[in-house]
Amino acid sequence: MGFLDHSTNNIIVDAVLTTKGRELLADNDNSFSVSFFALGDDEVDYNVIKQFGRTVGKEKIEKNTPVMEALTTSNLALKYPLISISNEFLTHAPVMTVKNTSTLTFDRKSNTTTGTLDLEVENQTGLGIEPELLDSEFVIEVPHLFLGVTGYTPESVSTDNIATYRVPSSQSSTGSKVKFSVPLQAKSLSTTTFDNHTVSGQDYVSCFVNIRGVNTGQRTTSNILMY
Repeated sequence: MGFLDHSTNNIIVDAVLTTKGRELLADNDNSFSVSFFALGDDEVDYNVIKQFGRTVGKEKIEKNTPVMEALTTSNLALKYPLISISNEFLTHAPVMTVKNTSTLTFDRKSNTTTGTLDLEVENQTGLGIEPELLDSEFVIEVPHLFLGVTGYTPESVSTDNIATYRVPSSQSSTGSKVKFSVPLQAKSLSTTTFDNHTVSGQDYVSCFVNIRGVNTGQRTTSNILMY
């Protein structure tokens, strides 16, 4: 769903079904049922608030933000969902970071085909994480042709060959951090397939892994290199 052209006082809503929704509707067996919906602010640039202040900045965002039409691809339709927090005095949200000191790499020649991507969610103020912002599990998206998550079966594989996994997190005893590791397994590739996907002028394949919190929707991306 998307809002179109807010240059007037009228609000126009463009709502479409995602590809998955259309598939369920086409089954015609009552499996299609809208049980909830989510809102997001993917297009909003909050730097406008910092530059012009809350009152003028809000007006500029409402009148000038170019909002795209609704998308039918479900994994692109809502990247930054809005969430409700009961603590009205909350001023800082936690940040997800990759803790690996260097880029994780897989080397086929030395048979290095497994590795762990270490991540951490922490409030930068050091005050701890609001309980409502603790994610018990994370959604991991990897290029299915090159990578898999060890010990887990993908929930789905999209038409563009992106595999989606769910991985549980482990909360530290202090409650101020959430730590979790993603055990990755490199797939066996033929020389031809590897050569066809290497970065232009380089001898490696660049694989992007997307991590998203199920509850909060916060996300980060890590680049994995395969030699």
